[in-house]
Amino acid sequence: MLVSTKGRYALRVMLDLARYGDKDQYIPLKDVAKRQEISEKYLESIISSLSRAKLVTGARGKKGGYKLTKSPGEYTVKEIIELTDKPTAPVSCLADEKNECPRASQCETLGMWQGLDRIIAGYLERITLEDLLKGRLPEVIFP
Repeated sequence: MLVSTKGRYALRVMLDLARYGDKDQYIPLKDVAKRQEISEKYLESIISSLSRAKLVTGARGKKGGYKLTKSPGEYTVKEIIELTDKPTAPVSCLADEKNECPRASQCETLGMWQGLDRIIAGYLERITLEDLLKGRLPEVIFP
């Protein structure tokens, strides 16, 4: 799994909104762009994806901007990254729910890739924005 720049930036945007916003305050995108040192134009495409997925909500006008729709503890790193980096699977044959690889039935490495996929997904599901803000990461547990 390779997390794209867009995926990393989406996570940074969400962390910024979690850190500097609250339930009643919209954060201007230009402020996020400045703090995160990311082009505002590039952030517009990212925030659009986050908004379509209802992870953030926006408001126009003088006090407009963006804010989270839920508390930071309700967002997982996995759901944020998957918005931009589909899939999070380590190999292409696991990208879809149904493995369409013609070699799947005789693949000696398929079980290993499936195990790695479960480890990655499980780890990212256990980390929330709140965890990242507080600097607490879960222990890596192998199935």
